[in-house]
Amino acid sequence: MYRRKRENKTNYLKRLKLLLSRKGRLVVRFSNKRVLAQLIEFTGKGDKVLVGVDSSALRKSGWQYSCKNLPAAYLTGFLFGKKVAEKKYKGEMIFDTGFKSPLHKGKYYAFLKGVLDAGIAVPHSGKDLFPDDKKIQGMHIQDYAVKLKKDAHNKVQFAQYLKSNVAPESMSSAFAQVKQKLSK
Repeated sequence: MYRRKRENKTNYLKRLKLLLSRKGRLVVRFSNKRVLAQLIEFTGKGDKVLVGVDSSALRKSGWQYSCKNLPAAYLTGFLFGKKVAEKKYKGEMIFDTGFKSPLHKGKYYAFLKGVLDAGIAVPHSGKDLFPDDKKIQGMHIQDYAVKLKKDAHNKVQFAQYLKSNVAPESMSSAFAQVKQKLSK
């Protein structure tokens, strides 16, 4: 009867609660390669996507690193917030993570912090959910790359970055440049 429930694609109780709120849903999904975000409103004919953002759009702004890590999640949220502001969406949004239970200080909350920093109001329970600014800027990845620079393991751990001639040691400066481009 409920094929999507059997396939673990839809939680109908959670969906019903979200729909009864009559608010827009800020839907975030993480795939193996990117972050996907949509602002969705329910209509009588079905869901209507008002704004959609994919983390691969960060490439146009100069982001050459992974499109699924914590800094990319924040930047995708920031880009999403800017696009929602351009559309002049007035309604309130509910953060919808689907079947996933977001971890405190994880990628979902990094995404949400990006949306909030872009000036969009989304209800949340507090500031202790969000990763610290150093982690959002990729300093933890940068520090790890510097630590492994002398080790041969660096060539395996950061193989994709090294193949595309991108230094993982300069991730935080690239983060600042991309955020500045997105702010305009």
